[in-house]
Amino acid sequence: MHELTIASSLIDLASDHALRNGRGRVTGMHVRLGVMCGIARSLYFCFGPATRGTPCEGARLHIEEVPLTIFCEHCAEARSPLSLSNLRCPDCGRPSRKVLSGREMELTHIELEEEAPFPALAPVGQTLQ
Repeated sequence: MHELTIASSLIDLASDHALRNGRGRVTGMHVRLGVMCGIARSLYFCFGPATRGTPCEGARLHIEEVPLTIFCEHCAEARSPLSLSNLRCPDCGRPSRKVLSGREMELTHIELEEEAPFPALAPVGQTLQ
């Protein structure tokens, strides 16, 4: 299951971040996922069980879905196609090969339990490959 591997990577990153900041527990993670990834629902499903026995156990997963945006060379504009499977400009109908957004997979913030003078919301800025 591809999503379980992604969940495990998120948990590893967040657990390491908590340890580096002297915190014992992660209470939440914020992730940006492009709609073309198509894994938001299944990631939610496997996230809870994957956190068992880790510093992330009980953490909430917050997913921001990033819409699909393409660049239409003919119109010279960024556009949102009508479907994920048809990357055509909705105005002129021409196909586009340049996806501007919608493929992202990024851990943006980790929420840590309040135990030390560190901020509870710590920016991470790491992108999963």
